[in-house]
Amino acid sequence: MIHKKIIFGLLTISFLGGCTSPTAMLGPAYTLSSTGNVFQASLSYGSNEMITHYTGKTPLENVKEISTNNKNIHKQTLESEDFYILVKNKINKTGAILKKANQ
Repeated sequence: MIHKKIIFGLLTISFLGGCTSPTAMLGPAYTLSSTGNVFQASLSYGSNEMITHYTGKTPLENVKEISTNNKNIHKQTLESEDFYILVKNKINKTGAILKKANQ
């Protein structure tokens, strides 16, 4: 009986091996084996699939593209008008909270 299950499992894996890329499950499999947390492993796999579906590239390809990009994203962010407004609003809110606390 055990041999039948092993043979059936191996045949199933060999037939379904082409349905998904083998490396797509390496990260979640490692997470599951190291932490034992099924939720964390499924979240890792799901987020990888969502990123791949949304961008058309794997997360590793996205990281490579960002790292080879010569633009300074941090500098552009710090110099943007939106960032200035965001920081100004946060400072004003914090100042108002501190004024109320000191009264």
